[in-house]
Amino acid sequence: MSIKKKKIQKEKHDLNDIISNNSFKSTKLTIKNFNLTEKQKSFAQIAFDKNTKIVFINGPAGSSKTFLAVYCALHMLNMNSKYEIKYIRTIVESGERGLGSLPGTVDEKFNPFMIPLYDKLDELIPMSQSKYLETSGIIEALPVNFLRGATWNEKIIIADESQNYSSKELITLLTRIGENTKMFICGDAMQSDIGNKSGFMKVYDLFNNKESEDKGIYCFEFNEEDIMRSEILKYIVHSCLLYTSDAADE
Repeated sequence: MSIKKKKIQKEKHDLNDIISNNSFKSTKLTIKNFNLTEKQKSFAQIAFDKNTKIVFINGPAGSSKTFLAVYCALHMLNMNSKYEIKYIRTIVESGERGLGSLPGTVDEKFNPFMIPLYDKLDELIPMSQSKYLETSGIIEALPVNFLRGATWNEKIIIADESQNYSSKELITLLTRIGENTKMFICGDAMQSDIGNKSGFMKVYDLFNNKESEDKGIYCFEFNEEDIMRSEILKYIVHSCLLYTSDAADE
């Protein structure tokens, strides 16, 4: 799928100044420093902008979508003590074993879907702080199916693996937004487990325009050159993109 690349013009700020000059929590998280690429810095500039409400992030596996969303969310917790983080996933699996077949309570069944969040927290902050965020309810994970009727004020929403959301689920998610809330909606069109039922690219394209930007809704794209996980993954993604392109032409 060919996706147009969006260039977003923002006022230039030093990212370290943005982070260090907005600290209100009495107990700050100890967030590890990372040397962000220029593309990642561009994303962070948009994320930290006070006028930004929603950011759709499209990119291949390993291109730092979830990492950057969690990285920015943790810094925002240090900036505003009222914030809470909601990590949203859909209960769709790439394997054949459904959620209902797993043992335990709903929370225990949903726990495997939180592994990407746990991995990023462990990478970014000490384990003791990660445990505190979880046990205190400052970070909470929810299935997208359980959102109807909720209103989110003073929240940071990270909707992960959004290529597995239907259009209806994405609309339900978007319409929960209240005052002083930011949403990061991360997805990879190439990895959808629900095929043409996915609503991610439809909604992404719907808001990929200047009018949406003026309202604080941005679409940001990473590509195979932005993959950070490993060099072999770059090759795999490149090969898969060529395969899907050839298949579409047949």
